[in-house]
Amino acid sequence: MDADALVRGLMWFAAFLFSTTVHEALHALAALRGGDRTAYLGGQVSLSPLPHIRREPIGMLVVPLLTAFTNGWSIGWASTPYDPVWAARHPRRAASMAAAGPAGNLLVAAGAFGVLKLGLAAGVFVAAERARFHHLVDVADGTAWLLGVADLLSMLLVLNVLLFVFNMLPFPPLDGASAVGGLLPARAAATMRTFTANPVFSLLGILIAWQIFPSIARPLFRTVLRLLHPDDLYG
Repeated sequence: MDADALVRGLMWFAAFLFSTTVHEALHALAALRGGDRTAYLGGQVSLSPLPHIRREPIGMLVVPLLTAFTNGWSIGWASTPYDPVWAARHPRRAASMAAAGPAGNLLVAAGAFGVLKLGLAAGVFVAAERARFHHLVDVADGTAWLLGVADLLSMLLVLNVLLFVFNMLPFPPLDGASAVGGLLPARAAATMRTFTANPVFSLLGILIAWQIFPSIARPLFRTVLRLLHPDDLYG
């Protein structure tokens, strides 16, 4: 592995770790504000990755590092504990908890997008000649450390857009299923909770989501490019 690939892998891992930590911390915070202290007592109302790594060391550390250096970008998983009795009693609060994690990814994406747009407006960044998931802009004067910042911002933007959309797909055990369930009438919401709690339906939901998502990812990437560079070669 050359030095560039090593650095890029570490950057993807850092982007994944930060993005997933924000996602899980906002799940935990929304649950706490809704009356469930389970995640708070586990230390997960925190932007430190450590409590989240302690809960899911394979999904938060081992797999993301392996995929960063073998696939060129990080994938993994994490989880936030909650009280299922509380969720059954307060379906709207549970739905808010489910939606809070993807909302955190949307906030991170918006922040990265805003900084990139400011850099483009100031002439620090220019549209990349060849856009990739990790490289949405070039640096006008070629400064190496600025190129690293630009690539990290690119990773944060693309990764968090993808995480937001993937997690909001309405298939259990993804957050979208629980979030949609909170908008349903009480009886339908109870049925939805039964589906989301069933491991068979959860496995089926993950399989369906993985089949659907590749057809969504490329159009999402093109949309990000058009929004970032409306007047350039991606417009």
